[in-house]
Amino acid sequence: MISNIRLQNFRSYGDASFEFEEGVNIIVGPNASGKTNLLEAVLALCNGSSYRARDVELVRFGGPWARLDGQFGRHKRVLKLVLQGSALQKEHELDDKLFKRLSLERTIPIVLFEPNHLQLIIRGPDQRRLFFDDILERTTPGFKALSSKYRRTLAQRNALLKSDPAKARGQLFAWDIRLSELAVQIVSARRELIDDINKSISKSYGAIANRRSKVRLVYESDIKNDNYSSRLLAKLEASAHKDFARGFTGHGPHREDIIIWLDGQPAAAGASRGEMRSLLLALKIFELGLVGKARGSRPIFLLDDVFSELDGARRRHLVEHLKGYQTIITTTDAEAVLEYFSKDTHLLPLYKKT
Repeated sequence: MISNIRLQNFRSYGDASFEFEEGVNIIVGPNASGKTNLLEAVLALCNGSSYRARDVELVRFGGPWARLDGQFGRHKRVLKLVLQGSALQKEHELDDKLFKRLSLERTIPIVLFEPNHLQLIIRGPDQRRLFFDDILERTTPGFKALSSKYRRTLAQRNALLKSDPAKARGQLFAWDIRLSELAVQIVSARRELIDDINKSISKSYGAIANRRSKVRLVYESDIKNDNYSSRLLAKLEASAHKDFARGFTGHGPHREDIIIWLDGQPAAAGASRGEMRSLLLALKIFELGLVGKARGSRPIFLLDDVFSELDGARRRHLVEHLKGYQTIITTTDAEAVLEYFSKDTHLLPLYKKT
């Protein structure tokens, strides 16, 4: 758990410090008071980066540097960002040891629930890929490096597709092989995650929605799962002329989707707003459990202004799952949140910055 944090030249903060308690912490204040920036600072200390901005954007406007200091039990963590012209130098300090980047093992388990997640079902496939790949990066050793390798290989292939086909065709096959080798590992990890989710999501959704329903996630691809690598390789070779014409790679994990089905139809087509909220809550509850199991400790749970989006029944169900987790919630209306928690809740009031 995090016990305190200091923000210097981070986002809207000049120099501010906050303390957190073990249970539920509520950051309350009007819009533009810095609630989300504080939540973002906690996540950046834990994970090493923001969920909504590039590192350079974390430095307070006009400032040359930013720094975050946090205490996690007996351990101290520091994140330093220093602007050097248009470049940025980033450094992590964990108990006085310096690191340029954080491996999965050096991050703090954390789960975020923020307003954009509520539109996950109806937004494009790229949003769903990012959502599930992010879970894999935080629970599966090596997946983040694998994703980076795939993106670099894809970028190299796409660069070739934008050049002269007569000169590039001879080089394309080597990149096709490499892309196929990496792709099958990504797809295998995604499918395994989806299989795990499908084991429990109907039961979890039913408890939240208070009715029996069938929920199923389906991995959607134009390539059959058996012998995926060789099938993708054949597909890349057969569609090379089309790829040259459009200037990008038309097949592979970067084009595939995860569809959420509810009672026999895609949720994006037929689910009500309330049903979508219940689906997202069920996914987040699964994520809490998975992250905790993978990392061997209960994650910190961050909720950015989503409590007001949930009705009373969904709030009560969420609260049941927060027991035992350190939780940090942002809200503009403390009373809407406090009625669901005990009097031991820790309030952090913020005021609109002038």
